[in-house]
Amino acid sequence: MNRTNPGKMDKLDRVVADARRNRAEREAGYREKALKMYPWVCGRCTREFTRTNLHELTVHHRDHNHDNNPPDGSNWELLCLYCHDNEHSRYLEAGYSTGDQSDARGATHNPFAALKQMLDREESE
Repeated sequence: MNRTNPGKMDKLDRVVADARRNRAEREAGYREKALKMYPWVCGRCTREFTRTNLHELTVHHRDHNHDNNPPDGSNWELLCLYCHDNEHSRYLEAGYSTGDQSDARGATHNPFAALKQMLDREESE
């Protein structure tokens, strides 16, 4: 123990206490629960993960509701970054955007508007 500078030890004690508290908070979160509950394998591409690349494994909410975190983990699946991005892009492309679409306008240009007249003209020539 450093008796010449007790303030330094107080600061170190605070840092250690903060680190322990942060760890407990993380373990209470759904990501830590999911990582304890499921094997560290992507649910789509079956890529395996270790502690060194675990940050690339994400928790995907199957119903896309991040507030739906049941204790049994039934709304979660572990996906790698790439498969997770793919899943969310598919969800958005399917038209399930959570944003307000009331002001969204459709396309104003119709490239085939005069197609029938053009085809009829070609047939008559």
